Amino acid sequence: MTVSPARRPFVAANEKALVPVRRGAPPDAQILPRPGPAEWARRRRAQKEARRIEAAGNRAVARVENMGPAWHVVEWPRTDLAAPSGRDGKAAQVEQAGFLAIGPGGVFAVTVANHGRTRVLVAGDVVQINGRRPPYIPAARREAKQASKALSRAVGHNIPVVPVLTFVGSGVISVYGLPPDCLVIPYQDLDRLLAAGGTRISAHTAEKLSAVARHPNTWFNGSHQADADQYRWYGPNESVTQRRPATTSS
Repeated sequence: MTVSPARRPFVAANEKALVPVRRGAPPDAQILPRPGPAEWARRRRAQKEARRIEAAGNRAVARVENMGPAWHVVEWPRTDLAAPSGRDGKAAQVEQAGFLAIGPGGVFAVTVANHGRTRVLVAGDVVQINGRRPPYIPAARREAKQASKALSRAVGHNIPVVPVLTFVGSGVISVYGLPPDCLVIPYQDLDRLLAAGGTRISAHTAEKLSAVARHPNTWFNGSHQADADQYRWYGPNESVTQRRPATTSS
């Protein structure tokens, strides 16, 4: 049996629709009409997807938090993503979680993609999930570039940020070629990936960078300025224990 929504009563142009008013409400109070079935279903789907994205982001964050107090997780303003138009010709909005992971290995802009049980195909810069190709990898690079620009402007020193795309789900991930300048990893191995970079910055520098990243001015006007000597990056053949800066900050 099919149940159709009730028809709305016809209201002439010179008449006003009767809107019920709650008891105790002010006389001039206006109550917005209830959304229709289609709008209600759309909101329910959006809320469900938001919860799924939040849960996926929490799983990835937990992997970083398990690495110890030397690593810091920072949320930062991220740009919205729009996927290419599908078969219906409409642009699909791509929502995903993301955060900054700052620790001895450096600064990483982690983008979290939730694929559930769906198989993921990765071939260079192309990611295909359920027949669609969301721009995850180009967006991850763009987010890392944005974070690097904001942090570098804030501290007065070049702060490299590595883009990372991590997948949360139980579906198979098939890789036919890794993209350049972007790390791709399942979220179960995210902590191992971040720790594989070794020690590029000291724990004190990581803590100061996380404090700068949490400050709102860093992302909007970059008014915070710091001495460039306070932030030292070590090369691939160096470590914190091998070489120390000539000057140390108080």
